Amino acid sequence: MGHSPRSYNYAPRALRADAAAAYLGMGKTKFLELVDGGRLPSAVAIDGIRVWDRLDLDEAFEELKSSMSERRNSFDVIFGEKR
Repeated sequence: MGHSPRSYNYAPRALRADAAAAYLGMGKTKFLELVDGGRLPSAVAIDGIRVWDRLDLDEAFEELKSSMSERRNSFDVIFGEKR
């Protein structure tokens, strides 16, 4: 009794664009926009199939979180708050 790759109980390492976008909680269009803008990693081509490494996505997400927390929001500017 064989198992298809989709029947395992662990997250795949390589994700196609739609799955990578879903993994990050966004739509495919926004995901590809962020990839094109260099804010998310580029795909790896394996025999012509473009996939994203889940671990690279995790790392990029952490970097995005850090860069967002370092930005000052409009209330900080209005009230002169410093970080």
